[in-house]
Amino acid sequence: MISKETLFALSLFPYLGFLWFLTKSGKTPRLALMGFYGTLVFVAVTIPAGIYAKVAYNESLANIDWLHGAAESFLTISNILLVLGFREAIIKIKASSPEES
Repeated sequence: MISKETLFALSLFPYLGFLWFLTKSGKTPRLALMGFYGTLVFVAVTIPAGIYAKVAYNESLANIDWLHGAAESFLTISNILLVLGFREAIIKIKASSPEES
C-alpha cells in the first residue's frame, strides 16, 4: 500500500506538468498563472513548517495555530491571484466581444 507521503510526493509531477503546459500555452492570464505557481510556494512553505511543528512542539502542523495560519496564508494569496487573474480575463473577453441584446 502506498503511504500518504509517497502519494503526496508523486502528485507533484502531474502538477508540474500542468504548470508546464499552462506556461507553454501562453493563454493563461498572468495573475492566474502566478496563483498556480503560488501553490508550489505554499507546498514549499508547508513542508518545513510541518517539520518544525513536529520537532519543536511534537504536534502536527494543524495543531499549531500560528504556524498553520502563516503557512495557509500562502494558499490564500495564491487563490486570490487565481480569482483576480481569471476575473481580469473574463472582463477583457466581455469588453472585446460585441454586446448581445
